[in-house]
Amino acid sequence: MIPSRKLRIVHCFRSPVGGIFRHVRDLTSAQAAAGHQVGIVCDSSTGGDFEAELFASMQDQLALGLQRIPMQRHVGIGDVVSGFRTYSIIKNMQPDILHGHGAKGGVYARVFGSLLRVFRSRVARLYSPHGGSLHYDESQLTGRLFFMIERLLERACDHLLFVSEYERQAYIRKIGAPTCSHSLVYNGLRAEEFIPVESAPDAADFLYIGMMRDLKGPDIFLDGLHAAQKQSASQLTAVMVGDGDDLGKYIAQCERLGLADQVSFHQPMPTRQALALAKTVIVPSRAEAMPYIVLESLAAGKPVIATAIGGIPEVFGADSPALIKPDKTELAHKMIDAGECSHLSAAMPKTSELQARFGVDVMAARIEDTYFSTLNDNSRSSSLS
Repeated sequence: MIPSRKLRIVHCFRSPVGGIFRHVRDLTSAQAAAGHQVGIVCDSSTGGDFEAELFASMQDQLALGLQRIPMQRHVGIGDVVSGFRTYSIIKNMQPDILHGHGAKGGVYARVFGSLLRVFRSRVARLYSPHGGSLHYDESQLTGRLFFMIERLLERACDHLLFVSEYERQAYIRKIGAPTCSHSLVYNGLRAEEFIPVESAPDAADFLYIGMMRDLKGPDIFLDGLHAAQKQSASQLTAVMVGDGDDLGKYIAQCERLGLADQVSFHQPMPTRQALALAKTVIVPSRAEAMPYIVLESLAAGKPVIATAIGGIPEVFGADSPALIKPDKTELAHKMIDAGECSHLSAAMPKTSELQARFGVDVMAARIEDTYFSTLNDNSRSSSLS
């Protein structure tokens, strides 16, 4: 990317784990390489040693710095204190672009960006939901409340960036057609991630990697493995990589199902290191926007079984035999069939197609173009007012 001017870009999000953190790291790297000054504001109460190491590796790319303060997952009185501190930090960074990721980051970027504009800043306010509040059910009171807030905050947004067509359609269905400009930009992978990862000699049959919370389906993974084992003549083995508040619950579930000798749990590690630990990757999520683990696994040449939710069918194709419902019985059948690796592997998208659609260079270039067009639109609006 060759920018026409250097930008001051601040990414704001809550939890530095999972797909949002991966997305921001990739964007930060590409934007810093293009000559922009980048800063990050995020939560200090989540993430562990692995995430701390990732932040340390990014320090040279963060010309505007890294600021971490406590941010609650849910709305509460603590938001008053953390919000005030976050606003002060962002104001001192003097961004041209304030890009909020996820529900909490999206609120902060739009509200605080609007406050900055009261003081004659021309900061562009962008919001990437990454699922976030869109995971709520529109038939429930909580969901309707969040969607009403999202609709109100749309007035404080200059551009919505969706990571999948599913996410865009979910927004339209639950909140309404966007009244601000919006676009779709898929998540992207680095060139080196399209090099195949060989399974270790003692690789397990199946791998789960992700946050340890029900939304991501670790319980479905374990229930599916248990059901598959009942129908399998050989012992099935699995590896689970990740952390989260519910980790203990899944360890207890594993023991209750009699799988303790067949399943090993590991703390977060680099994805490609984890991919070597098993032959087949399982993504049993109940809700997603466009999960990186699907893209990373496919790029590394691993066969994947995934739930047909969110943007996942946009990667595989809606009729792919690799897709299932978030259901333990369907997963068990696919786990048993996974022994026919050649059959499952043949159903995976071609690497060349993945690179063309999901390369980080494509993602970063399109987002940079969006930044500049949004700033230009703001400039024209200001000159007309």
